[in-house]
Amino acid sequence: MSKKSLPRRLADHQAIASAKVICTSPQKLGLIAGLIRNLHVNEALAQLTFSKRRASGEVKKVLSSAIANAENNHQLDIDRLFVSTVEVGKAFTMKRFHARARGRGGKILKTSSNMKIVVEQREESK
Repeated sequence: MSKKSLPRRLADHQAIASAKVICTSPQKLGLIAGLIRNLHVNEALAQLTFSKRRASGEVKKVLSSAIANAENNHQLDIDRLFVSTVEVGKAFTMKRFHARARGRGGKILKTSSNMKIVVEQREESK
């Protein structure tokens, strides 16, 4: 006896990819996510390629994975894919300290993030 498979959470014209622990804060990752929301996937990849932000490489990997999932797992047309949603969430925070004067310590919080990108196939409106 095996477990029944869960129903698909997305529509048939959507594909998803996620990354669990990205070593940057959700605020910084949210700025990069805002750049690619509602763009065609080719334009979004170009934005991430030429972005000066350090975390844009990680976001580009997740977007490329979503495109590959759409093509290979769901047989969607790459030329009609758009980035529909980009969700950024908070993962764990590592707590460290920095030695300060008179035996005290300064708090250092190293935050990490989760990211989920959903691409969908739309009809071209040209």
